[in-house]
Amino acid sequence: MQFRSILDADLDRVLDWTVTEPVAWISADRYREESAAGQFRPEWTWIAQEDGRVLARALWWGRSDSVHPLALDCLSVHESVADPASLAAELLAAGHRAFTELGATELPKYTVMLPSGGPDVSDDAAAKALAAAVGWRAEAAGRAGLSERLERLRFEWTPQAGTREPSGRLVFTPEPDDEAMVAVFRRIAEGSLDAETLANVASMGVEEAARDDLAFYLDCPGERDWWRLVHTPDGRLAGLAIPSRTPYGPNVGYLGVVPELRGQGFIDDILAEITRFHATAGAERITATTDSTNFPMAAAFRRAGYHLTETRVVLSAPGH
Repeated sequence: MQFRSILDADLDRVLDWTVTEPVAWISADRYREESAAGQFRPEWTWIAQEDGRVLARALWWGRSDSVHPLALDCLSVHESVADPASLAAELLAAGHRAFTELGATELPKYTVMLPSGGPDVSDDAAAKALAAAVGWRAEAAGRAGLSERLERLRFEWTPQAGTREPSGRLVFTPEPDDEAMVAVFRRIAEGSLDAETLANVASMGVEEAARDDLAFYLDCPGERDWWRLVHTPDGRLAGLAIPSRTPYGPNVGYLGVVPELRGQGFIDDILAEITRFHATAGAERITATTDSTNFPMAAAFRRAGYHLTETRVVLSAPGH
């Protein structure tokens, strides 16, 4: 068995691929479109090949300006392979070694996407198919070093949902000072229900975790001058609102309330402000994600007219 990144001559065979399992996968049209933008690249596209047949493929993704891949977007194995987890694990390990040799310091996360929240798990056959599809992928990822698992919910707003008028309970102001933003990131991290925030605080401390949050959102395609500090009308700090973008369009980015003001519904006001910001700029779709265990945030999205479009199983290396 040969494990390698692809050559130009491999492309048609690699893209002549269909996944029938209940997980999202990358079609030929999407690969070609995002390849043209530098988000998929030959050196990030890996195959397992035997006797001229492609038996597995792994498609890593990055931003157009990324030096190393940021995420594994698609992992699939030909249905004729009896042990897909073992073959996929070897393929991922080969890719990881190559990326590390080229200077990557972190293993890219792998997100298994379940379309529209996944199949109807009240159907026994659908539930078994879902468990099998996610199961072998998680096993392969774990063998290749991605042993941490988290479920994320992806929500989407469209203009039909409308926007809320400002309640007047909060004041939103620009703050160009990054150090002031770091201070608020620190405050919001206290008692956070976000799994990544908790993991970052545990591994690097609250100060470095706050600076990591700042660096992440500065690196996103959204504009820095969209960010807002949030206060009550009498001047008390209430939280932070960061409308942002992904490479695909507007998204909620980051929002949070300081610990002493939680439980008063301010999260709804902050989310409404971010939604209005994008809607006023003409957004036809706004995306947002939260952990499946962050019930208050998921409920806030639903109250704001966002609907669930996808469940994501995120597999990552410990500490990341």
